[in-house]
Amino acid sequence: MSFTNFSVPYPVDEPYKKRIAYFSMEFATHQPLKIYSGGLGFLAGSHLRSAYELRQNLIGIGILWKYGYYDQERNQDQTLDVAWNEKQYSFLEDTGIKFQINIHEHPVWVKVFYLNPETFKTAPLFLLSTDVPENDYVSQTISHRLYDANVATKVAQFILLGVGGAKLVDLLGFDPELYHLNEAHAVSSVFYLYNKYNNDIDEVRKKLVFTTHTPEEAGNEKHDIYLCHKMSYFCGLSVDDVKKLTGNSSDQFNHSLTALRFARLANGVSQLHGHVSRALWGKHENICPIISITNAQNWKYWADKQLYKFLEAGDDYGIDDRKKYLKKRAFEIVADQTGKIFSPDIFTIVWARRFAGYKRAGLLTTDEERFDKLMNNSKYPVQIIWAGKPYPVDHPAISEFNQLVHLSKQYKNMAVVAGYELSLSKRMKQASDAWLNNPRVPREASGTSGMTAAMNGAVNFSTDDGWIPEFINHGHNGFVVPKADYANMVVHEQDEYDLGKLYEILEKEILPLYYENYDTWRQVMKNGMRDVRFQFDSNRMAHEYYQLLYNP
Repeated sequence: MSFTNFSVPYPVDEPYKKRIAYFSMEFATHQPLKIYSGGLGFLAGSHLRSAYELRQNLIGIGILWKYGYYDQERNQDQTLDVAWNEKQYSFLEDTGIKFQINIHEHPVWVKVFYLNPETFKTAPLFLLSTDVPENDYVSQTISHRLYDANVATKVAQFILLGVGGAKLVDLLGFDPELYHLNEAHAVSSVFYLYNKYNNDIDEVRKKLVFTTHTPEEAGNEKHDIYLCHKMSYFCGLSVDDVKKLTGNSSDQFNHSLTALRFARLANGVSQLHGHVSRALWGKHENICPIISITNAQNWKYWADKQLYKFLEAGDDYGIDDRKKYLKKRAFEIVADQTGKIFSPDIFTIVWARRFAGYKRAGLLTTDEERFDKLMNNSKYPVQIIWAGKPYPVDHPAISEFNQLVHLSKQYKNMAVVAGYELSLSKRMKQASDAWLNNPRVPREASGTSGMTAAMNGAVNFSTDDGWIPEFINHGHNGFVVPKADYANMVVHEQDEYDLGKLYEILEKEILPLYYENYDTWRQVMKNGMRDVRFQFDSNRMAHEYYQLLYNP
């Protein structure tokens, strides 16, 4: 097909006719395309699916990661091993487009691949690669590993996405009315556009919108401004010019702050995150308004349709039978990986998402006595599964994963599974009776895994963070730890309080309900399935992006 004067290859619906170029470091569109690490990618993938379903005039711009994020494998003692395996994608089309950008004062060739909308039912997605023979080896490695640990490589990746993506959009002739940056990784595009619009910063501002996902300043990327300059991040501007332009005299270049100063409008990814972001960034001058558009996931892709058929038909027997079948099928994976046989008749708790300190993967296990009592409860038996990928050089997170692996050797009813990507994620949600989510409030911007869990008949059991305050009605459609005065607690006190409440709710409410009043448990599950169906389907979110961010 021709990629000059590119337009989306399907008729566009009138409310969504504005042309949008959507930049993201990762996209989780489907299991075979492994160019994502976690929540940001899952969100971007659902966004592209909904843009396709709603017939929106939006294209995705990303990077084709040769080795993906990494493959989560195991050492011989079952602990985590990080493997880098080259990925093969015969379903991507070679656009024939090749062009050069400057990285480290040196021309680098960029090759462009295309994910056709019909392949995975997504909006068109263009993926950039520097892994071509015309480049020297160092330049080739820019598109090798998602979130490379080397700082210079990471800055080069930001240039590839931002400058390379903006240049590609020009070559396509797509002429976007707005550039939407999903997180600040592509902020280098600002400097490309500044040159393109003859140094008219107001013109750049008209064209830029920004989604922030990080609720604390430390989590936002900052890099040495002189390193960025040497890497050609600023498209020819001097360091003094950049400091003047961004209104930041620091030698640390703050990507998110720059995005907030150059966008006309930004959004947080839940109502709570919007409040947190406005408080966080409000102390800085000249930032754009920050609204809230709560994240969501694509119902069509994630939900178990059989469960919903039985729900609509009022067939409780069908729901029970189907849920049992889904658990049994998922437990085959657990057995295959760990040699442990789980029963579909036993209450199953699942904690599965990216391993990061604030998400507190092992929180339940920190009270050893209480955990042991829970695992040996003969009246209300439980099974617990953990899954998730730590960042490959986040040693505390890897250590937490490995501690859980070692602990699981003491219990037949505890398992830690590896390879947490789209396919396993769906199976873990189907395996789950209670989807456990216990981040430290208010550190989780949105945390969408519970949405897709509810779409597969799991009941959310969570601390009151991210999207949860907009969803859970305690005891009606899920279970939530009541908020304490966290702002006046030290971390240790917060962890103790949450841990105590989690056990209290589990022992006094959840387990007795499941084993002694299953009809009511099923009703909670059904309420969750219903309440998540439209409010947290990404079609609602993709519509709100047009309504609130693109056409305010």
